[in-house]
Amino acid sequence: MGRVLRAAVNLVVAAMVLAACAPGASDAAGPSTLVTTTPATTAPPPTAPTATTSPPATSPPATTLPPATTAVPPAPTGPRVTAAPPTTAALPDRLLAQAGDAGQVIVVTSPSAGATTATLTGYARGADGWHPVFGPWAARVGARGVAPAGEKREGDGRTPAGVFGFDFLFGVAPDPGVLLPYRRVTSRSIVWDDDPASPLYNTWVDLDRQPGGAGADPEPMYVTPAYDYGAVIAYNSARTPGLGSAIFLHVATGGATAGCVSLPAGQLVEVLRWLDPALAPRIAIGISS
Repeated sequence: MGRVLRAAVNLVVAAMVLAACAPGASDAAGPSTLVTTTPATTAPPPTAPTATTSPPATSPPATTLPPATTAVPPAPTGPRVTAAPPTTAALPDRLLAQAGDAGQVIVVTSPSAGATTATLTGYARGADGWHPVFGPWAARVGARGVAPAGEKREGDGRTPAGVFGFDFLFGVAPDPGVLLPYRRVTSRSIVWDDDPASPLYNTWVDLDRQPGGAGADPEPMYVTPAYDYGAVIAYNSARTPGLGSAIFLHVATGGATAGCVSLPAGQLVEVLRWLDPALAPRIAIGISS
């Protein structure tokens, strides 16, 4: 029995082997293919991508701003205001402005009230204003300077400031050819009355023709070279006692005067010839400071 069973089993096995090896046996999909298993390749462990190191961000160089300047004030919203011009004009201009209708003005300017020197310039009025004609020349004034307007007093040794006309011209020398009336000083009998108590105060007096004579200690006129040529400045024409007298424009003698204005003879004669009564000439005396 066991020998028979073993024989049967061997037959079944043999049949199965034959069936497996027979041609034509296939899968539903086609001929069987021997699959060779390729041994698995061990992949290297994944490597993290190398990070690209970017250069550090660089800030743009700082711009150095210029130092702050004073803020400009905003433009005014109202109408523009123009500053008024100075009210003090140059002294010659101020004096000329006081000359009224004069067409000729001799301007005498002293640097200070106490100065005994001055500058003299002649001006003529034209269609477009005043123009210098002669000077500036060096002149002399009172030994105690120039008295501000209204402050001159008899015997104080100061030249009065202000604008004055001319009464007449005079001189020990003959008439040099002038246009204004000229009186010749012919002798020592001609004097100028400078006595405030005299009724003839501040006038020309010819003692030979004046029965009552002049006041006490009159001013001699027959004096050379000072009075070789001269002009009577019409100061204190009202002859108010004590306000001053005998104020002349005369020949310089090298020093200060007793209250007059003086020039060298040549310059003085030029001035006297220039004065024209038709142009109402004036002399304007002022203090610069």
